Amino acid sequence: MTTFRAGCRLIVLVLATIPLLILQLIIFKLLPNRSGFIPIVFHRLSLKILGVKVRLVGRQMVEGPCLIVANHCSWLDISVFGSLTELSFIAKKEVAHWPVFGLFAKLQRCLFVDREKRTATGEFKENMRKRLDQGDILVLFPEGTSSDGNRVLPFRSALMSAAEVPVSDLLGGAVRSIKVQPVSIAYTRLHGLPMGRQYRPYFAWYGDMEIAPHIWEVMKLGPCDVTIHVHEAVTVGQIGNRKELARYCEAKVKRGMLAAIFGRPFDEIAPDVEQNAAKSTT
Repeated sequence: MTTFRAGCRLIVLVLATIPLLILQLIIFKLLPNRSGFIPIVFHRLSLKILGVKVRLVGRQMVEGPCLIVANHCSWLDISVFGSLTELSFIAKKEVAHWPVFGLFAKLQRCLFVDREKRTATGEFKENMRKRLDQGDILVLFPEGTSSDGNRVLPFRSALMSAAEVPVSDLLGGAVRSIKVQPVSIAYTRLHGLPMGRQYRPYFAWYGDMEIAPHIWEVMKLGPCDVTIHVHEAVTVGQIGNRKELARYCEAKVKRGMLAAIFGRPFDEIAPDVEQNAAKSTT
């Protein structure tokens, strides 16, 4: 029965994706800067079909231009974040060449960065500045990879250099710092019950896992709940520099993820979690 249910979900997802994909291709071709609505519809529909319920807590998400900094657990993270508002992701260049997913990433106007080529940093920052000048919201996963869903990996401060890009005020034209908003994501419940440490990695996609079998297993597992904890937005100027910003964001994200996993209020999670996270960043 589980396999049958998963097969039905897969068929419905494919049938729903095809018309939306064609429509997005047309809009992206004619109006590339106005193509953000269809991805929201796609991600919300995908989560509905997969039985993923998103719970939003904490602060309000700020409007663009903004850089969202979050932990990364799974390919599901993309649909979870993509269902919230119009945004794009900062992804490694390899994603652009992935079958199907590379096309989806391009149609959501993702920014691709070559993390191995230092000479590409200047070009990437310029592309970032242009997108932020347009008022875009960009999502960065500064861990550099995905985790098993039970922990937050150290944030790479080099990836936070995007926060140092000055942008123009869309109203007054003055140059100002962009807002950086830490956000925690945690997979918390399965079939309405606490997921537990042993089941969370089934939803996480990390290491050398192949994506197609993993998607199939997620479809078979059944409905799950995801908690998004949105923290207060800051600027690099308020924190000091990009390394301090990476430590600050890592600490907030780790504390928010633990609060969601343990089902406790954010304020009840010991502040030394933030201090320990700050010490781990290099």
